[in-house]
Amino acid sequence: MANQPQNQQEIKIELTPEVAKGNYCNLAMIAHGPNEFFMDFINVAPNMNPARVQTRVIMTPENAKQLLNALAENVQRYEKSFGEIKPRKPKQQPENPFNGIPNPFGNA
Repeated sequence: MANQPQNQQEIKIELTPEVAKGNYCNLAMIAHGPNEFFMDFINVAPNMNPARVQTRVIMTPENAKQLLNALAENVQRYEKSFGEIKPRKPKQQPENPFNGIPNPFGNA
């Protein structure tokens, strides 16, 4: 690492098999206080109430901004390789004929 400053040490990172599996999440909720950002990553599924928080990440404001910049950079790289990411519009769900009672057979 020729361009690395001399006072900066290499960080070794361990990824255990349990963590390497990851958690699927399709919703994120973000809140903040004066000293931290709280990010809850949630898996929402039909007829699964309540939705369950899979992972909570707490960061300093400085680290949250670094994450924002890194994510923006990676989205740009992704779109350069695979094309623009277009937001999907939610599909309209038909009225539930069971008046709020979940259909045990799913949506047919």
